[in-house]
Amino acid sequence: MEFPGHKHSSLYDVSTIEPAVRRALLAAEVKIHLQARVNDIVLQDGVISSVSAAVYHSSTVIEAAGDAFVDVSGTAGPQGNCTKHGNGCAMCIYRCPTFGPRFSIAAKAGIKEMTGAKADGTLGAMSGACKLHKDSLSREIQDELNSKGVCVIKVPEKLQKSMSDLGQKACQQYALKEFAENIVLLDTGHAKLMAAYYPLDVLRQIPGCENARFEDPYAGGIGNSMRYFGMLPRDNALKVEGLKNVFCGGEKAGLLVGHTEAIVTGVLAGHNAARHAFGLEPIEIPLSLAIGDAIAYVKEMMATETGLTKKYTFSGSVLFDHMKSSNLYTTDVDLIKDNVAKAGMTGFFAKAL
Repeated sequence: MEFPGHKHSSLYDVSTIEPAVRRALLAAEVKIHLQARVNDIVLQDGVISSVSAAVYHSSTVIEAAGDAFVDVSGTAGPQGNCTKHGNGCAMCIYRCPTFGPRFSIAAKAGIKEMTGAKADGTLGAMSGACKLHKDSLSREIQDELNSKGVCVIKVPEKLQKSMSDLGQKACQQYALKEFAENIVLLDTGHAKLMAAYYPLDVLRQIPGCENARFEDPYAGGIGNSMRYFGMLPRDNALKVEGLKNVFCGGEKAGLLVGHTEAIVTGVLAGHNAARHAFGLEPIEIPLSLAIGDAIAYVKEMMATETGLTKKYTFSGSVLFDHMKSSNLYTTDVDLIKDNVAKAGMTGFFAKAL
């Protein structure tokens, strides 16, 4: 499907992917501790040997020893950051009031985290989209979302948001005039509204949205989560600098935006954590491949003052432009397979260690 600024896009249903992933993890005999939050570590000579987690509504504390750890605690919140640098707590999917603020084991070990900024120098960035209950929208909008996956609705000129509102978003690939002049909805199970937030009284003046209701964040009429307040210094194998057995992925690995970026960094970080546990050297993905180049490029850019004001994603803006200039963007699957083979990476992550 296509929508403004994007071609050959694919979507998934956020309401069904989580239980599917959970079942896959359980089938692989991964032990999952839900309703539990890490609150301390044991550290010696740059090595984290164990973590402890408190179980909610219980006096139970889980002690988990490990040869290696992956810090993927994210960079959003807590409420103090959203209040100081955003529009206050918008009750996003992080649910800080319920579960407490994010906890970084690397930061607890004394690693200094980095903070991103916007172009105007203010800190952090606001999440760039929110979700509406699809059934709160008109039947015409629902039908278009169900059949096409996207619905673009012209916003009456008097209601159009200024382009300056788009600059605060983490998702800079959406800072296009089309997103100021239109409501862009995507079918991700809910109706994903491609705007950081939208005042409810304004939204309900747009045709088909008269009964619109926010699903996430719950206060999507006033703001959204603030992100990029806790990134970690790391190498291109995603090992955290200053620690010997901790790796990182997702936004902890840099100013990366999106689920694709979280997946590819998570795969590499998890793989290298396993390699460390087996006494093997970590690997880097070759620069001849888009993923390896992206990981290295983001690290390089974050070492500059200007680079800390950018956000990086395969789907647009700075990183996408870099991919094109480096001849790493292609939709030719056979060519991609050939490049992966030349890099010696075909089936690499499928091989048991």
